[in-house]
Amino acid sequence: MKEGSLYVHQEHGVGIVQFYHPESNSLNSDLLRRMAGAFEELGKDEQVKVIVLKSEKDRAFCAGASLSELSALQDKKEATEYFKGFGKVIASMINCPKPIIGRIQGKAVGGAVGLIAACDYAMGTEYSAVRLSELSIGIGPYVVEPVISYKIGKSAASQMSWNPKSWFSAYWAKEKGLLAKVLENTADLDSETDALARQWAGYPAAALEDLKAIFWENIRRQYAERILHERAAISGKLVLSNYTREILEKFKK
Repeated sequence: MKEGSLYVHQEHGVGIVQFYHPESNSLNSDLLRRMAGAFEELGKDEQVKVIVLKSEKDRAFCAGASLSELSALQDKKEATEYFKGFGKVIASMINCPKPIIGRIQGKAVGGAVGLIAACDYAMGTEYSAVRLSELSIGIGPYVVEPVISYKIGKSAASQMSWNPKSWFSAYWAKEKGLLAKVLENTADLDSETDALARQWAGYPAAALEDLKAIFWENIRRQYAERILHERAAISGKLVLSNYTREILEKFKK
């Protein structure tokens, strides 16, 4: 039985990609593979003009990498492929011709911050704090850093990366450009997300796609063709270190 779920559908020109995992919506390799495929398929769907990315439950948008899967990795090839999974989702999002709205109802950790950055427009609630926790387990946000830095700048990405145990508030994320709006609660977030998606769906598809292409043109090709592979290899090597193994064992206990 596959752990975690992915719900993909479209209505009135809006595609929905909604994921869930019992471990705070963390992402295992199966969910990553299916998410990348969902963005690719919706990108080809002529009935879809805009996509909304969301997760289930409250307070946790996504806990990033699955610690259970990280602790089970056996060799560098297997580990590298796992981290490539995150890179492939990022690549599928920024290369998708359709603009993506992120509905970020809660906290986001590690790779999840990369998902937010890869959205064309993201909105959150007061609970939508973000954290790049990778250094605390002996690795770094290598795969997601390029898209985070592209969105909020090297300085802000560096602040997060060097402070892996610190939460950065939703308002900090808004100030840096990671979030466009911060709403008081999930109900308001849903209302704003639905309204924006309907508004975009009313615009010509060509205008939406050309505008997205302009904003991502400086990173699209190089990320998919080179960066994600190089960065995944770094992560795949470090995650097998004794330090990281010991930390992951402590989390399991």
